[in-house]
Amino acid sequence: MNWLAKGRLLSLFTLMALVLAGCGEPYVSTLRPAGEVAQSQFDLMVLSTVIMVGVILVVTVIFLIVITKFRRKNENEIPKQVEGSHKLEILWTVIPILLLLVLSVPTVAATFKLADVSPMDKVNEEGKTDALVVNVRANLYWWEFEYPNQEIITGQELVVPTDEKVYFNLIASDVKHSFWVPSAGGKMDTNTENVNKFYLEFDDQKANEAGNLFYGKCAELCGPSHAWMDFKVKAVSRAEFDQWVDDMQTAEEPQAETALAQQGEEIFNQSCIGCHAVTPQDGRPEQARNAPNLANFGERSRIAGILEHNEEELKNWLDDPETYKPGNKMTNTYGDLSDEQLDALTEYLMGLKVQE
Repeated sequence: MNWLAKGRLLSLFTLMALVLAGCGEPYVSTLRPAGEVAQSQFDLMVLSTVIMVGVILVVTVIFLIVITKFRRKNENEIPKQVEGSHKLEILWTVIPILLLLVLSVPTVAATFKLADVSPMDKVNEEGKTDALVVNVRANLYWWEFEYPNQEIITGQELVVPTDEKVYFNLIASDVKHSFWVPSAGGKMDTNTENVNKFYLEFDDQKANEAGNLFYGKCAELCGPSHAWMDFKVKAVSRAEFDQWVDDMQTAEEPQAETALAQQGEEIFNQSCIGCHAVTPQDGRPEQARNAPNLANFGERSRIAGILEHNEEELKNWLDDPETYKPGNKMTNTYGDLSDEQLDALTEYLMGLKVQE
């Protein structure tokens, strides 16, 4: 009876695994490519899957034929021996080689193509690159995006133009992380000791279908809040991107308009300003940027990358960030805030906007 109970339990877990394998959000699926890189990698996945399924089917058919046609009919019958058959040896040697060539040639070609980041190293007369370059810095547990040519720094939300290659310099400030936008392409590690480089491209039509918003994640186990280390990608047209860049470059120090927001600004300047910045042109060195840039916090789609963007969730985050992201660096950086202070700080942060 024990083996029967264990068998039922194993069957239940197998069924659960099969069902849960189909669960998930479409915006974190690699099976819905939204750009050149993702489409190339998806095509390779399909090719390898077709080859593997084809091999399994052929082997299964041969297996069934053999156990049916060549089964022993009586005790005295000895089947025909085929040991040393040159034809069979050639077949089972040549066919795998051909299948490997079919898979390896496009794989190697795609690998070299996707590794070509030479445009990000070519500078013009102004000392800048013609290609759009973004420096990505991964931290526990947030993301920083620096546009060196545009002299803009953002946190948690990456803005890119569609239908053109965007090149990335990837590095980590503390431990190993991994930069991954499932709909746009495969992941790449961010290390503390070296810079990894690659590019992505976002298809304009796919971006429109997705509401111009894609989701990125950390794909390397980095600590207790690894699962919550998310970021958002806004993929917009080149004209919209240029407008965003212009707005960010001309943004000035935000001014609190209401009395409550002014109180929040005072609280922010007393405790938060040491880590955060409220202007896109953050001139501090990388080592001094210990927390996300909040210049456009009021325009974001998420709080801390995971919470709904509203006042209630912001107060929850400010009151107890450890509950939502265990091990984050914001925990215990300031004393307990009263309800009045939370209201004031929330009013101020929600008013931090670059584009109206």
